[in-house]
Amino acid sequence: MKFIDEARIEVIAGDGGDGSASMRREKFVPFGGPDGGDGGRGGSVYAVADRNINTLIDYRYAKKHQARNGENGRGSDCYGKGGDDITLRMPVGTTILDMETGELIADLTEHNQSVQIAAGGSGGLGNLHFKSSTNRAPRQKTDGKPGERRMVRLELKVLADVGLLGMPNAGKSTFISSVSNAKPKIADYPFTTLAPNLGVVRVGPSRSFVIADIPGLIEGAAEGAGLGHQFLRHLQRTGLLLHIVDLAPFDDAVDPVVEARAIVNELRKYDESLYDKPRWLVLNKLDMVPDEERAERVADFLKRYEWSGPVYEISALTGQGCESLIYAIYDHIAAHSDAQRAAEAEDLAADVRFREKPEGEAGAEAVQPQE
Repeated sequence: MKFIDEARIEVIAGDGGDGSASMRREKFVPFGGPDGGDGGRGGSVYAVADRNINTLIDYRYAKKHQARNGENGRGSDCYGKGGDDITLRMPVGTTILDMETGELIADLTEHNQSVQIAAGGSGGLGNLHFKSSTNRAPRQKTDGKPGERRMVRLELKVLADVGLLGMPNAGKSTFISSVSNAKPKIADYPFTTLAPNLGVVRVGPSRSFVIADIPGLIEGAAEGAGLGHQFLRHLQRTGLLLHIVDLAPFDDAVDPVVEARAIVNELRKYDESLYDKPRWLVLNKLDMVPDEERAERVADFLKRYEWSGPVYEISALTGQGCESLIYAIYDHIAAHSDAQRAAEAEDLAADVRFREKPEGEAGAEAVQPQE
């Protein structure tokens, strides 16, 4: 199936039904009074996250999604039937934006998370509501309200713990296939990867993390060159970036330092927050470097690249160095998760709504905000 990570659709909620202006007509009941029922509410449009869906391809071709209108009210106090809601199932990681205002409507980050993206109109009032001591036979009624109508943009950002960066043919796909269950296409030419790949790396019975491999970047990617710029958004949810560098390029004229700097520059131009994410340097294809040259080539690269962060030397093809790297990644992710949970606990403890009661009283007291 083709990977589609962006789509534009129109969502139309149902209109509310009109109220009824009706009078009770029954034998031996003169002046029966009003009995017009209310109109039914219009159906709403909901988006639901589904972990079993991996692409937005269904919405690339189905552009319009409309809920049913509510039925009109009728006499004999009959209320109109409400319009049926419709549910649009989307991949976990989808963001929904209003194309007119730019407002972020929803960010679907959990399985079965449900968000209303277009509200149905309320039903109109029947003349039953307008009866009074001075108006015993009202003819007034109200029409139903129109439902919301929106043009929205759907963007899929894959949920991964680790993202892979690098030039085309740097060995990213070989690495993800070596350490995870992903089976991407691998070949000896650039741009073999045309869509993001996700792989689950298991380091123990209940310990794992997810790696995202995107198409390789080239210079000018932030302005639209190559393929990688289309998928850089998938790195925005990751907690760690692995910058994979080919230390043994086939072409002797290619300088790994120049290519590594080009990748970082494109990252910075695309999104400053991506540039600021934790980033590790992974020097790949060391199996193609003679043993006697390896230490010198690594030292020369680090000196000219002026890198002071974490560095790992691997061969994705043979697996050399990969095991220590994935354990280090897991430890980093686990430590980050623990720190995040601790910060959330501190925020909860500071929340005035959950202050503990004085000693001798059980439970926690919810402090009501003062008006």
